[in-house]
Amino acid sequence: MTSPEAREETVLSAVAERRETVNEAISESLPIAEPERLYEASRYLLDAGGKRLRPTVLLAVAESLAEEAHQTADYRSFPDLSGEEIDIMSAAVSVEVIQSFTLIHDDIMDDDDLRRGVPAVHREYDLETAILAGDTLYSKAFEIMLETGAPAERSVEALDVLANTCTQICEGQSLDVEFETRTDVLPEEYLRMVEQKTAVLYAASAALPAILLGADEETVDALYGYGLDVGRAFQIQDDVLDLTVPSEQLGKQRGSDLVENKQTLITLHARKQGVDVDSLVGTDDVDAVTEAEIDEAVEALEAAGSIDYAKETAQELVETGKDRLEVLPENDARRLLEQIADYLIERGH
Repeated sequence: MTSPEAREETVLSAVAERRETVNEAISESLPIAEPERLYEASRYLLDAGGKRLRPTVLLAVAESLAEEAHQTADYRSFPDLSGEEIDIMSAAVSVEVIQSFTLIHDDIMDDDDLRRGVPAVHREYDLETAILAGDTLYSKAFEIMLETGAPAERSVEALDVLANTCTQICEGQSLDVEFETRTDVLPEEYLRMVEQKTAVLYAASAALPAILLGADEETVDALYGYGLDVGRAFQIQDDVLDLTVPSEQLGKQRGSDLVENKQTLITLHARKQGVDVDSLVGTDDVDAVTEAEIDEAVEALEAAGSIDYAKETAQELVETGKDRLEVLPENDARRLLEQIADYLIERGH
């Protein structure tokens, strides 16, 4: 049985291998054009780093569907299930561009200073430029998706999935904002919110290559479900890490979600156990909260079983997601997708 440490090493190695080709493709698909300031701002977060997990999921699904063909094929001329060449890399770039668009707008809404260890786009440039950069990335993602060279009906279906994904991300973000003013949010409402805000982009990443390569509807649906499951698990793990990982490792103040009254599966469970979540920390100022206050809050949440409940829920989602991969051939790429699912809830940051 593979240990979490060995699994993490395998996943990060596989992601790093694909990240290099994705980064090159981003530069090709999104060059710095006129007006330069707009395109520099649009590329800013893309160039600042990021694991490229979603493009890796997309490429791994394509590799699994094509069996061994990917070993001799370029992602720009990838064989579909009938042997025709598809530019699957354009789809991978498209989902990463959407991810960057959401990060820029999230940072504006939250008035965050940092992202990926560098100043947020609206801090490095200005608010107006950041908004335009996000909007540019949103529209460019659709242009780039049209460059796959897939048959028209598959291209239209892929664009429909991408458009629906963007709509759901906005709906999920709206719910997240609304939940900050509510104390009666139900766990199923939370799971629906994270499905829309976070998981749908993983779902699109898993389903799009199947659509573009000509897989059947059952395969597309199963892969979409895999993305939804592991994407929700990914967000739940983020909620756990916010409370359990030191601030220096997180790159932000530990417990910031709790201080800012973010509703999470942890706090929803704790409320049901009678914990006065609103009084766990004595401030709503992230800069003013102390490590001792966070320690006490975490102890109360652990005593209520709320952190364990979140971890168990994430594990259940991952197991369900991995079961959905049975529609894929048994090969190294499928095993990588299973390992990615496990990694998403075992990672430390």
